[in-house]
Amino acid sequence: MAYDDTNIFARILRGEIPAKSVYEDEYALAFHDINPQAPQHILVIPKGPYQSMDDFTAHAPDALIAGFFKAVGHVARQVGAAERGYRILANHGADAHQEVPHLHIHIFAGRPLGPMLTPMKD
Repeated sequence: MAYDDTNIFARILRGEIPAKSVYEDEYALAFHDINPQAPQHILVIPKGPYQSMDDFTAHAPDALIAGFFKAVGHVARQVGAAERGYRILANHGADAHQEVPHLHIHIFAGRPLGPMLTPMKD
């Protein structure tokens, strides 16, 4: 599947849609989620046309992969989330409920986050 450069995150990267940015470097852009699910809910996106973690890790240059993950850690520390703990989440595909076809990592923090998933029933 070809990358859709009209997705909202591609448009944010191009400056067509505003975002409440918290960090930017040559590898990543981080901004507050417009529908936060925790007191701190920040999205980190790579600067490049990558649909998912699978696409990113298969096709991005090593420097971008390393720089992107360093940016995720930097943002968590910058907003004070590293002190008490945080969760990162990247959805891939329909079963994971990926809503935007551009790789993005959610950073959730600011309260106890509970279990990762609802337990499976037998």
